[in-house]
Amino acid sequence: MNKKLRYFDLPVITSGTSKKSLVVFFILLFLIVLRLSLTGLMGLMPQDAYYFFYSEHPALSYYDHPGAIAWALWFFTSLLGKKVFVVKLAATIVTLLTQVAFAVLAMCFLDFKGVLLAMILLLSTVMISVLSLIASPDVPLVFFWTLSLIALYLAVFREIKQCWLWAGLLMGLAFDSKYTAVFLPAGLILFLVLTPLYRKLLLSKWLYACLLLFIITALPVIIWNYDHDFASFRFQSVNRAEEAESSYFSVKDFFGVIGHQAFLLVPVLFFSLIAMLWGFYKKYRLKLSSIPAQQLFLLSFFAPVFIGFLCISFFYWVKINWIMPAYITGIILAGMYVKQKWVLPQLIASLVIHIVMAVEIIFYPVIVRSDDTWVGWNDLSQQVKSIKAHYPGYFIFSADDYKTAAVLNFYYDEMVYGKNILGEPALQFDYVNTNLQTLKGKNALFIDSHPNLSDCETYLPVLNRYFTQITPLQPILVKKGGSVVRKFCVYACLKYNPPAHQAP
Repeated sequence: MNKKLRYFDLPVITSGTSKKSLVVFFILLFLIVLRLSLTGLMGLMPQDAYYFFYSEHPALSYYDHPGAIAWALWFFTSLLGKKVFVVKLAATIVTLLTQVAFAVLAMCFLDFKGVLLAMILLLSTVMISVLSLIASPDVPLVFFWTLSLIALYLAVFREIKQCWLWAGLLMGLAFDSKYTAVFLPAGLILFLVLTPLYRKLLLSKWLYACLLLFIITALPVIIWNYDHDFASFRFQSVNRAEEAESSYFSVKDFFGVIGHQAFLLVPVLFFSLIAMLWGFYKKYRLKLSSIPAQQLFLLSFFAPVFIGFLCISFFYWVKINWIMPAYITGIILAGMYVKQKWVLPQLIASLVIHIVMAVEIIFYPVIVRSDDTWVGWNDLSQQVKSIKAHYPGYFIFSADDYKTAAVLNFYYDEMVYGKNILGEPALQFDYVNTNLQTLKGKNALFIDSHPNLSDCETYLPVLNRYFTQITPLQPILVKKGGSVVRKFCVYACLKYNPPAHQAP
């Protein structure tokens, strides 16, 4: 059995009933209880609604992402009902399972103190809160990513042959969650190439069986793409690359990504990871094969994703969630190197951030001038229902990327359309009820979100191209604490004339 790695002493969390130990315990307990409480208190996010929209229209895969999150939401809502709480609960339970899997993975590399430290660091992150509270493809991705690493560890270091097959299956399920999972087989090959002791596994039949099973498990995504002209693959690769080519070099965006990643991990941990990578560089330079095998294994699934996206951020805005899976092994590495004196500052910083987050989620003192908010959607749906009662037979559509249409679809039993109604690309809405000719001649209600509370004339020229008459109605105003926090312009549109050419 491999000897567990140990690089530190941690009296702050192992000294019985010391004051510091109690502080650590109660902060962690507070964070856990807070996350569970917010599962029931936080309103629906557009992302929750959009991926639930996936689940209402079963498919092998979807335009933006593979389907694992849709399958998870279908399972939970089929058992417990179509409720906001259930959608949040699905993310919370899967993330709890991820934390258990993380503990198992950490035990493969660390002694008890190291596992304890790694768990404290993980539980202190905002990343776990985001995964627990918003249903997104990252939720199953991080879960299957962690399980994949456990299987790969057992296959490589414990030489359990059957675990190669489990690794292939689990990496395939990670890919069925999100395309970022391609870094799993890539990280595995990188590790084997760089490690002299395990390089012989590159010729092992078990490795190729693992990769074959990965491809077989990913077939739902591959088949969907083949049937749809590889639309999703192109969207997530070629299209994004073209956007990056046309963008300018931006140091500001780089520091913006540094900022939101520091928030996601909490600054103490984030900059500890930066310092750790710098320490590896100073010690080993480019002699990567000299790094101890288990540490190189962890690095192979952390450094390429982490450094790669930081480099991309100079040319393309990297979203806050894109690096998340890399932090699984990054935090375990931190469990080897973070000094015990930084544990309490990390937890205190996390406590402050989470209290501020909880106040914002519950009381909403800072109004979010964006559709990426949890406030106002239920009010919107109720007011649209009231308006719809006066316009029977009208179909409903919106024209932001997906958010308003997705939320209204969550609250309604009838189809609410996206901006494909106006001949514009509409993500997954382009692949559901796509024959817009069936709507020809029908009347519609157009709901137009104005997060900045601006005037209601933005879409009038576009609407006039597809409808014979447009009548502005009274805007929908959503209030909280007596103040208007959301504004939606409403138009009655007569006799729809679909675009001659529409998306597939």
